[in-house]
Order: sequence, then structure tokens, then C-alpha cells
Amino acid sequence: MDGEDRRSRFSSFVIGGLVGASAAIAAARRRRPRRRPPPRRNPQGLAAFEGAPCYREIVERELDTGEP
Repeated sequence: MDGEDRRSRFSSFVIGGLVGASAAIAAARRRRPRRRPPPRRNPQGLAAFEGAPCYREIVERELDTGEP
């Protein structure tokens, strides 16, 4: 009986160690700061449309007619 009990405790110890080690690795990965994505070169929001030919045409038309 004593030999089987020792094997059971040892295998439980090994499995617990593996689970604990994997949890420590997962925690270390989470704490690492993530890299920020590079800044976008394309304009965002309304600035993306201000350079478009159709937008410039509308602005010119509004300036000529005086309508907002």
C-alpha cells in the first residue's frame, strides 16, 4: 500500500507542478506590454474626405453660390 500511495502523491505533485508552471507562464505573457500598432498614415474621419475630388467640387460649388 505504501508504494502505491507514494506514486499517487508523486504523480499529483508532478501534475500540480505542471499546472502551476503553465499558469505562471500565462501570467507572465499577460503582464508583458503589448506593442502599439504603428500610427496610421491615412487620415481619419472627415479629413479622409477633404482631399477627395467630389468633396472639393461641392465646396467650390457652395462658395460660388453662397449656400452652406
